Order: sequence, then structure tokens, then C-alpha cells
Amino acid sequence: MLTVNNVNLHYGAAQALRGVSIQADMGKITCVLGRNGVGKSSLLRAVTGQHPVSAGTISFQGEILNGLAPYNRAKHGIGYVPQGREIFSLLTVQENLESGYAPLARKDKFIPDEIFSLFPVLKSMLGRRGGDLSGGQQQQLAIGRAMVTRPKILVLDEPTEGIQPSIIKDIGRAIRYLRDSTGMAILLVEQYLDFCRELADQVYIMDRGEIVHEGAAETLDTAEARRHLTV
Repeated sequence: MLTVNNVNLHYGAAQALRGVSIQADMGKITCVLGRNGVGKSSLLRAVTGQHPVSAGTISFQGEILNGLAPYNRAKHGIGYVPQGREIFSLLTVQENLESGYAPLARKDKFIPDEIFSLFPVLKSMLGRRGGDLSGGQQQQLAIGRAMVTRPKILVLDEPTEGIQPSIIKDIGRAIRYLRDSTGMAILLVEQYLDFCRELADQVYIMDRGEIVHEGAAETLDTAEARRHLTV
């Protein structure tokens, strides 16, 4: 279980997170929604160690993560799929996947067949450069690269952004499969309401750096939730 407890985060004098508390349970999909600029990506940067918190604690499976570098969090089982995918455009698909070997013991440095079962297109493109793939294929590659690290929690920042509908469905099926087959925790930030409604077990809504709503996915259809999601 991932627990974020009363976390503040600053960029210089600007405060991006204000007393944020969330919980992502093992075997569950937890979705964080909100308009642009409300602090969703800052929350994931705090979880993955990309940016230090100013106050509060972040723990995973009972161990405090505050102060741990991103690569050490990866060793603890946190897999990250960043916004914009950030694949290595000049490396091949295979080399991109192999870049996930970094936190692994020598015996685990191989690409699990499960990745190619979920995303068959990657197997047919192993020799292609990452920059030559479509946006949807790059997103599948970014998820596959995170899976290579054998995560216990998969953290995804807007996985549907700029992706064609058919690939969104594939990504949704993959996320649901990973939850159901591995029991991992999945934490995703998203703006696509229908995607979260179909997948999420638990939802949080952010506004101005704070959590303003939490509940089951069904609560996204309440007037309170929609008030914080409409532009």
C-alpha cells in the first residue's frame, strides 16, 4: 500500500501541494483527477522522488520513502510512466525496454513475455527506433519499460494524453489485467473522465493543490465531483 500523508510541495516560493493525503491499495486502481495545473503531476513527482516534499510523509508497504532518490524508489518497486512518455527516441524498442534493467538483480535482467502479450506490436518492432513509433506505440513502450522493472506499484501520469481511441482501449485492458493478475497497486493521474470511471476502484479529485473529493468511481457522477472537474 502507498500512503501519502499530509504532503506539501513547493517550487521555490510557489506551493503546489497543500496537505495532500491519498492511499493506493494493492490490487486496486486509484485515479487522481483534476483540471490542468491543480497539482496532479506534482503529486506523482513527490511519490516517485522527482521532487522533494516540504512536509508530510510518503510510505510504501510501511517504509518511509522521504529522502530516497528515484532510482532507489524503483528498487523498492515503484514503476513510473511519465507524462509525455519520455522514451529514448534514438534507441531501439529493445534498448528502451532494456533500460528498465537498471534497478534489477542480474538474474532478473530479461524482458518478461507478459509485456509482448499485452502489447504485441512491441515484439514486431524491437529493432525500430523509439522515435519512429506513433504516440500510442510510444505509450505502450513506456508502460512496457516500467513493467520491466518488476514494479509493485505502477504510477502513470496521463497515459491517454494524445492517444487514439483504439490504443486507449488497449492501455485500459492492460492496466486492468495488471491489477487483476499481479495484485500490484496502480496509481494514475488522468483527465479523461470516462477512462477513470471504467477502471478506477478509488478516485481522488484535486483542486488548487488540495484533495477536494474522494470516493468510489461511482461518485464521479455526483454534482460535487463534477463541480471540480468542469472548466
